Amino acid sequence: MTTKRLLLSAGLALAIGAGIAGWNTAATAQAPQGQTLRYAFQGNLNTLDPYSLNETTTLSLQGNAYEGLTRRDKDLSIIPGLAERWEILDNGLRWRFHLRRNVKFHGGEDFTAEDVVFSATRVRAANSDLRSRIDANVEVVAVDSHTVDFKLKQPNPILHYEWDTWYMMSKKWAEANGAVQPTSASAATPSFATLNANGTGPFRIAQHQIGVRTVFQRNPNWWGKVEHNLAEVVFTPITSAPTRVAALLSGEVDVIDPVPLQDVQRVNASQNARVMEGPELRTIFLNFDQRRDELVASSVKGKNPFKDVRVRQAFFQAIDIEAIRRQVMRGAATPTALLISPLIYEGSSQFTRTPFDLAAANRLLDEAGYPRQGGPTGTRFEIMFDCPNDRYVNDAAICQAVTAMLARVGVKINPNFVPRAQYFAKVLATGGFNSSFSLLGWTPGSFDSWNVLQNLVRCRDDAASGGRGAFNFGGYCNQQVDSLTDQILVEADPAKRSALIAQAYRIMTSEFSHIPLHQQALAWGVARNVELVQRADNQFLFHWVNKR
Repeated sequence: MTTKRLLLSAGLALAIGAGIAGWNTAATAQAPQGQTLRYAFQGNLNTLDPYSLNETTTLSLQGNAYEGLTRRDKDLSIIPGLAERWEILDNGLRWRFHLRRNVKFHGGEDFTAEDVVFSATRVRAANSDLRSRIDANVEVVAVDSHTVDFKLKQPNPILHYEWDTWYMMSKKWAEANGAVQPTSASAATPSFATLNANGTGPFRIAQHQIGVRTVFQRNPNWWGKVEHNLAEVVFTPITSAPTRVAALLSGEVDVIDPVPLQDVQRVNASQNARVMEGPELRTIFLNFDQRRDELVASSVKGKNPFKDVRVRQAFFQAIDIEAIRRQVMRGAATPTALLISPLIYEGSSQFTRTPFDLAAANRLLDEAGYPRQGGPTGTRFEIMFDCPNDRYVNDAAICQAVTAMLARVGVKINPNFVPRAQYFAKVLATGGFNSSFSLLGWTPGSFDSWNVLQNLVRCRDDAASGGRGAFNFGGYCNQQVDSLTDQILVEADPAKRSALIAQAYRIMTSEFSHIPLHQQALAWGVARNVELVQRADNQFLFHWVNKR
């Protein structure tokens, strides 16, 4: 067993103790017998369209109704999903997937190869946020009703690594309901697929009211092995942390995510609930807009300070990461030098953070031509800082701490801390990426460095990106890193591949492409009569839940 697998297995153990069109509650047949699980999260489920937003919580909730060709097991190993097996042919240039038979969508349609071809086209459409799931050059061909070929221009040993969250959609359903095209995350008007779902998964969505609640009911016709005893799951967004904790302790809800760090001891001391804690693969980091000639929200006119590596390094060294770990995260975070967790990148020990150093940060800003105005305590320049306040653990508090730290080197931050729906609508706005400085969290869906380089780092082509650089909010661009990213994708030799990855990370760290902060820890509040699985990817899947 590799070091990576040992680390993952240690953090991913089973923890015990603690609609389709026209489908609504009134029209639904009596729900199957079983328990009702009540689940509360700090944010909303804003869309049921599985290609609208490449964000863990959204995909996790959708993944209880929708399914991919592959799945991931309790230890995050890739296992068969809607494809019962696959094979690699023609020296790696053709992958053949054999689909399960007798699988039906919740609306009653048979799942066939036609749906896979349709889903491959839809996920790569312009408004899709998951275009990186399949490269634009891959040809998808239905060999027969239950066999699909993926024809590649060059070998790709990790072709299917992210397909557990590339969910299959019904072609007939989409065409019948005007949902052939995916809905953009920044769309002002919801589409049919935003408000309705038709998957093949273990639960079907009986009711969906954005910002109010979503009701999942057990699918009695699911093809898989049933390992839960639930009849339904009621998901409710509760943005207020004290209200969320109170609901758990009173028994009004069974699971909450997250538990505020200051409430962990109180929850563990209660008779009704406990906190399940574990490592998370997500990395929290800061983006600079390095692309524009002038920032969209800054007092600096006629130039962009973030194009100067000295300014980026100064910001990095002005942030006291240990203070954030101790005071903001209460120890429930691991500072990082890279945009990837050491649990899934064994070479991370080669890298260390550039140290916190206020004197160095001040000196670098002076050298870059941004002196303090009006004396030694004056302001150098102002900038807007975009931050979600309901997405990551203590995200607003992290941003407040960063704001105070940058003030100590003369940078005045104008905060724009908003709910995650507003945040993503702004930073992902079509043709926009309208943020000068922002916070983001990222879990690589493939659990691999290529995902990080492809999505967060490589040069962004707004005109025809094909998913490349889709989450590169700051527009960092280095052609050598892009070339390495392309080589990493096709390199099958582990040692050579690892060397290429390390080379890319060395370039990025030397250029201060981003400011990695930490990997946060998971803290779920769970009723003591509920058994569930906590995975380090922070996906909560209902089909592994049992309630006594």
